[in-house]
Amino acid sequence: MKYKRLTKEQQDELHQEFATFLASQSIDKKEWDEIKSNKPEIAEQELDVFSDLIWEGVLTNAKFLEHFSKNHIFLFHFQKEFIQSMVIKSLVGEVDFLAKDGLQWLSDNLFTETVEIHVGKKEYDKQRNEAIFDLITQGAILSDGQLYIQINTIIQS
Repeated sequence: MKYKRLTKEQQDELHQEFATFLASQSIDKKEWDEIKSNKPEIAEQELDVFSDLIWEGVLTNAKFLEHFSKNHIFLFHFQKEFIQSMVIKSLVGEVDFLAKDGLQWLSDNLFTETVEIHVGKKEYDKQRNEAIFDLITQGAILSDGQLYIQINTIIQS
Protein backbone atom coordinates (compact mmCIF):
# COMPACT_ATOMS: atom_id res chain seq x y z
CA MET A 1 0.00 0.00 0.00
CA LYS A 2 1.43 3.32 -1.06
CA TYR A 3 -0.64 5.67 1.12
CA LYS A 4 -3.12 4.61 3.79
CA ARG A 5 -6.46 2.91 3.80
CA LEU A 6 -9.48 5.14 3.70
CA THR A 7 -11.44 5.33 6.93
CA LYS A 8 -14.79 3.59 7.23
CA GLU A 9 -16.48 6.99 6.91
CA GLN A 10 -14.52 7.82 3.76
CA GLN A 11 -15.35 4.41 2.29
CA ASP A 12 -19.03 4.98 3.04
CA GLU A 13 -18.88 8.36 1.28
CA LEU A 14 -17.29 6.70 -1.74
CA HIS A 15 -19.66 3.73 -1.86
CA GLN A 16 -20.67 4.38 -5.48
CA GLU A 17 -17.06 4.83 -6.60
CA PHE A 18 -16.12 1.59 -4.86
CA ALA A 19 -18.95 -0.25 -6.62
CA THR A 20 -17.65 1.10 -9.93
CA PHE A 21 -14.13 0.03 -8.98
CA LEU A 22 -15.32 -3.52 -8.26
CA ALA A 23 -17.38 -3.58 -11.46
CA SER A 24 -14.27 -2.63 -13.43
CA GLN A 25 -12.81 -5.90 -12.14
CA SER A 26 -16.00 -7.82 -12.98
CA ILE A 27 -16.88 -8.23 -9.30
CA ASP A 28 -20.58 -7.85 -8.52
CA LYS A 29 -22.18 -7.45 -5.10
CA LYS A 30 -22.78 -11.17 -4.64
CA GLU A 31 -19.17 -12.00 -5.47
CA TRP A 32 -17.90 -9.14 -3.23
CA ASP A 33 -19.93 -10.47 -0.30
CA GLU A 34 -18.47 -13.91 -0.94
CA ILE A 35 -14.92 -12.54 -1.06
CA LYS A 36 -15.44 -10.66 2.20
CA SER A 37 -16.75 -13.81 3.90
CA ASN A 38 -14.44 -16.44 2.49
CA LYS A 39 -11.28 -14.57 1.48
CA PRO A 40 -10.94 -11.58 3.82
CA GLU A 41 -7.28 -11.09 2.87
CA ILE A 42 -8.31 -10.49 -0.76
CA ALA A 43 -11.04 -8.10 0.38
CA GLU A 44 -8.39 -6.22 2.37
CA GLN A 45 -6.16 -6.04 -0.70
CA GLU A 46 -9.03 -4.69 -2.80
CA LEU A 47 -9.71 -2.00 -0.20
CA ASP A 48 -6.02 -1.07 -0.17
CA VAL A 49 -5.86 -0.80 -3.97
CA PHE A 50 -9.04 1.29 -4.00
CA SER A 51 -7.69 3.55 -1.25
CA ASP A 52 -4.46 4.12 -3.15
CA LEU A 53 -6.40 4.98 -6.32
CA ILE A 54 -8.51 7.52 -4.45
CA TRP A 55 -5.50 9.04 -2.70
CA GLU A 56 -3.59 9.23 -5.99
CA GLY A 57 -6.44 11.15 -7.60
CA VAL A 58 -6.85 13.52 -4.67
CA LEU A 59 -3.12 14.20 -4.37
CA THR A 60 -2.65 14.68 -8.10
CA ASN A 61 -5.37 17.35 -8.07
CA ALA A 62 -4.17 19.04 -4.87
CA LYS A 63 -2.93 22.58 -5.36
CA PHE A 64 -3.01 24.01 -1.83
CA LEU A 65 -2.75 22.81 1.77
CA GLU A 66 -3.12 24.68 5.04
CA HIS A 67 -1.96 23.74 8.52
CA PHE A 68 -3.07 25.84 11.49
CA SER A 69 -1.67 25.76 14.98
CA LYS A 70 -2.08 28.17 17.88
CA ASN A 71 0.59 30.67 16.78
CA HIS A 72 1.47 29.53 13.24
CA ILE A 73 -0.24 29.12 9.90
CA PHE A 74 1.55 27.08 7.25
CA LEU A 75 0.31 27.59 3.69
CA PHE A 76 1.50 25.46 0.80
CA HIS A 77 1.08 25.89 -2.95
CA PHE A 78 2.09 22.89 -5.03
CA GLN A 79 3.64 23.43 -8.42
CA LYS A 80 4.79 20.73 -10.80
CA GLU A 81 8.45 20.84 -9.75
CA PHE A 82 8.42 22.58 -6.36
CA ILE A 83 6.44 23.63 -3.28
CA GLN A 84 5.94 27.27 -2.43
CA SER A 85 5.32 27.86 1.25
CA MET A 86 4.30 30.68 3.49
CA VAL A 87 4.66 30.56 7.26
CA ILE A 88 2.77 33.14 9.27
CA LYS A 89 3.77 33.45 12.91
CA SER A 90 2.16 35.49 15.65
CA LEU A 91 4.63 37.01 18.07
CA VAL A 92 1.81 37.63 20.53
CA GLY A 93 1.48 34.54 22.72
CA GLU A 94 -2.21 34.85 23.51
CA VAL A 95 -3.28 34.96 19.87
CA ASP A 96 -4.86 31.68 18.78
CA PHE A 97 -5.15 31.07 15.03
CA LEU A 98 -7.36 28.08 15.78
CA ALA A 99 -10.07 30.46 17.00
CA LYS A 100 -12.18 32.75 14.82
CA ASP A 101 -10.95 35.87 16.59
CA GLY A 102 -7.36 34.77 15.92
CA LEU A 103 -7.90 35.11 12.19
CA GLN A 104 -9.52 38.50 12.70
CA TRP A 105 -6.50 39.52 14.76
CA LEU A 106 -4.26 38.38 11.89
CA SER A 107 -6.24 40.45 9.43
CA ASP A 108 -5.89 43.53 11.65
CA ASN A 109 -2.18 42.99 12.39
CA LEU A 110 -0.78 41.33 9.27
CA PHE A 111 1.78 44.06 8.55
CA THR A 112 2.78 44.96 12.06
CA GLU A 113 5.83 43.93 14.07
CA THR A 114 3.65 41.33 15.85
CA VAL A 115 3.47 39.08 12.78
CA GLU A 116 6.32 37.39 10.92
CA ILE A 117 5.82 36.03 7.41
CA HIS A 118 8.37 33.74 5.82
CA VAL A 119 8.08 32.76 2.18
CA GLY A 120 9.97 29.83 0.71
CA LYS A 121 10.30 27.57 -2.25
CA LYS A 122 11.62 24.02 -2.27
CA GLU A 123 12.03 21.38 -4.94
CA TYR A 124 10.44 18.06 -4.11
CA ASP A 125 12.81 15.64 -2.38
CA LYS A 126 10.46 12.79 -3.29
CA GLN A 127 7.55 12.41 -5.68
CA ARG A 128 5.09 15.31 -5.59
CA ASN A 129 2.13 13.24 -4.36
CA GLU A 130 4.19 11.60 -1.63
CA ALA A 131 5.35 15.02 -0.40
CA ILE A 132 1.74 16.24 -0.26
CA PHE A 133 0.62 13.07 1.51
CA ASP A 134 3.36 13.50 4.12
CA LEU A 135 2.08 17.00 4.91
CA ILE A 136 -1.49 15.69 5.20
CA THR A 137 -0.39 12.99 7.63
CA GLN A 138 1.25 15.75 9.70
CA GLY A 139 -2.09 17.56 10.00
CA ALA A 140 -2.36 19.75 6.91
CA ILE A 141 -5.71 19.89 5.15
CA LEU A 142 -6.66 20.40 1.52
CA SER A 143 -7.55 23.98 0.71
CA ASP A 144 -8.97 26.04 -2.12
CA GLY A 145 -5.94 28.31 -1.68
CA GLN A 146 -7.93 31.45 -0.97
CA LEU A 147 -5.86 32.46 2.09
CA TYR A 148 -2.57 31.70 0.33
CA ILE A 149 -3.59 33.71 -2.73
CA GLN A 150 -4.85 36.66 -0.66
CA ILE A 151 -1.70 36.93 1.43
CA ASN A 152 0.58 36.32 -1.55
CA THR A 153 -1.19 39.07 -3.51
CA ILE A 154 -0.74 41.49 -0.61
CA ILE A 155 2.93 40.58 -0.20
CA GLN A 156 3.63 40.94 -3.94
CA SER A 157 2.10 44.43 -4.17
